[in-house]
Amino acid sequence: MARLDPNNLTEYWWDRHLTGLSLLRADFTTHEYPPHTHQALVVAVTEHGGSIIKSRGQVEEAEPATLFVFNPAEPHAGWMGWSSRWRYRSLYLTQAALDQVAAGLGIQRIPYFTRNMFKDADLIEAFLAMHCAIEQGRDAFEERELLIGTFGRLFERHGSANRTLERAKKDRLILERVRERMRSEYASELRLEELAESVGLTTFQLIGLFKRSTGLAPHAYLTQLRLNMACRHLRHARPIAEVAAEVGFYDQSALTKHFKRCYGITPLQFARAAAA
Repeated sequence: MARLDPNNLTEYWWDRHLTGLSLLRADFTTHEYPPHTHQALVVAVTEHGGSIIKSRGQVEEAEPATLFVFNPAEPHAGWMGWSSRWRYRSLYLTQAALDQVAAGLGIQRIPYFTRNMFKDADLIEAFLAMHCAIEQGRDAFEERELLIGTFGRLFERHGSANRTLERAKKDRLILERVRERMRSEYASELRLEELAESVGLTTFQLIGLFKRSTGLAPHAYLTQLRLNMACRHLRHARPIAEVAAEVGFYDQSALTKHFKRCYGITPLQFARAAAA
């Protein structure tokens, strides 16, 4: 369960000056994120306490002296570990926001991050200052200056122009065929065996291909697709039960369970913050 103080510390804010940017300020006494992804670049800074973060097969500690960065669609997980409280701030930049940041920096594309954890004290301080400024929403000029300047320093110091190694061409083509079908039929009752058969693989082979290529099992990948679509609908004030049925969850409680596990907040909290 997430710990919510009287000020409801776990919620989203939407920056009205940059499309596709969202902020989270969270305060947990107990919570566990299963392996999940975001269709956004994620930057997280711990303010108090800490947690255990797992990504790329490595387990590392999130603490006030660390900055975590996850590439879009990069699987990661987290849990409380040694700390009795974990308070952190994070930013999520979808492709629309990344395109605007790239334009502001005068670069063609956003660099890739070959590591997830960085110990960079002044950069951590800069991200905290930027997050607070955008949350307060008092000066759009200052917010944009801090945003472009801070991300510019992050990319310059820690970004890499090199992408991760590509998988074998055959694997890429097979995986893309399955993912395309999952993207188009995510709300239906897909069967794992039938998906595997459609590309000439056994169920076991398809599971292995997904784990090697995406870091997620097929069911977890499908759940992420459904959650991403749920977020789109919730931003437009759609009833939660209606959204759950439309994106393929059994009922509203199933959507709420997966949403809370992956994002740390409920669909209702998300919808209210988006409406605000």
